[in-house]
Amino acid sequence: MRWALVKVCLAVTTMVVVAFAVPLGLVVEEMARDRAFTNAEREAAVVVPALSITTDRDQLERVVAAAGSDDGMAVHLPAGDGRAAVDLGRQRAAAADVAAVRKLGRASTTDVPGGSALLQPVALGLGTAVIEVYVPESAMSNGVGTAWAVLAAVGVALVVGSVAVADRLGVRMVQPARRLVEGAHELGEGKLGARVPEEGPNELRLAAVAFNSMADQVVQLLANERELAADLSHRLRTPLTVLRLNAASLGDSPAAEQTRTAVAQLEREVDTIIRTAREAKPQTAAPGPGAGCDAAEVVRERMAFWSALAEDEGRKVRTAGVDRPVRVPVARADLAAALDALLGNVFRHTPEGTAFAVDVHNGDDAVIVLVSDAGPGIPDPETAMARGRGSGTAGSTGLGLDIVRRLAESTGGDVRIGSSVLGGAEVRVWIQLDGREPVRRGHRGSVRRRGRLALR
Repeated sequence: MRWALVKVCLAVTTMVVVAFAVPLGLVVEEMARDRAFTNAEREAAVVVPALSITTDRDQLERVVAAAGSDDGMAVHLPAGDGRAAVDLGRQRAAAADVAAVRKLGRASTTDVPGGSALLQPVALGLGTAVIEVYVPESAMSNGVGTAWAVLAAVGVALVVGSVAVADRLGVRMVQPARRLVEGAHELGEGKLGARVPEEGPNELRLAAVAFNSMADQVVQLLANERELAADLSHRLRTPLTVLRLNAASLGDSPAAEQTRTAVAQLEREVDTIIRTAREAKPQTAAPGPGAGCDAAEVVRERMAFWSALAEDEGRKVRTAGVDRPVRVPVARADLAAALDALLGNVFRHTPEGTAFAVDVHNGDDAVIVLVSDAGPGIPDPETAMARGRGSGTAGSTGLGLDIVRRLAESTGGDVRIGSSVLGGAEVRVWIQLDGREPVRRGHRGSVRRRGRLALR
């Protein structure tokens, strides 16, 4: 925008300078020519009185010499009174031109080598004499070059000045626009405190006011959403309390113990949602240096919980890579929630008796958690990763895989859906250890298909 304004100003100023400088330069040339011929007429006028008094050659030569020089002036006397025509000085004009002026009795100019000649007729008693004054080319262009140089300098100064002014105006317009763009990018990146100065041209100032007002409304809407999430979560405490009391009276059977454990975990998750909403910070934010959890320990713990239910449904369970510590830069509760989402999907969307496995691979720059099953697979991975859409089946909202995706992307990793060695679906959670972008091995979800599990 800034350079566009400068270019427009440069073009307009250049056209204005050319439109005025060229005609003015031509006028200067014409004035120099007129000045040269005016001087020539003044020189010829000095000789006219002498011609009226005498036609003696010697006296006229002295007058011509006094008027200018016999190299720049000539006098052509007519023949008469028994005397031939006399030509004094150096003649440059053609004899036909001199004869024509003598006949017409009117002053005239004619081109001669090196310049022009003024032919001035003078009426005498014997006839008409013609005074020829030589006007060299240098006299007709005297001062013209300087005038053109001055005009060119003035034109360049005007162009440079206009460009400088346009550049300053462009900066005054571009800087508020650039700050507005930067503020929009910051707000899009989640920096809710991004605001732009309300300055600059009136239109940009109004745009900045509108942007700041929009940002304030976004912050207010998010605050209201967090409060609503906290309030809705708080409402779950009453039925959870009733459920916990009822679970306490179920006895000491394994099923009762699993129920009590599930209720306790649900209460913890509700408390976590309330705290997260109140604190207004994402729960999956990457922890600082030294923080995180042991992925192997979390997998062992959650598999111990789900193994009991798997045994009841006749499912074969296998784990691998959990025999040694595997540190990951995510919160323990977040990783546990992601595993529960993936394993819960297996139980909800595969028939009883379907085997599943959890593998942990520890690399130099990433940890990969694989959850695979022997079910029917996921037919549409792209839809499966879309939050709030799901596959259209009962209980499918798309939130489970979205929790897993946000966990992985908080570290710079990602989630991929493919076919497992068990014949069903495989969800690969790539957790980056150093926060760098992982090396992509194909588009997420775009792998070989043999049928996929419906979205969880």
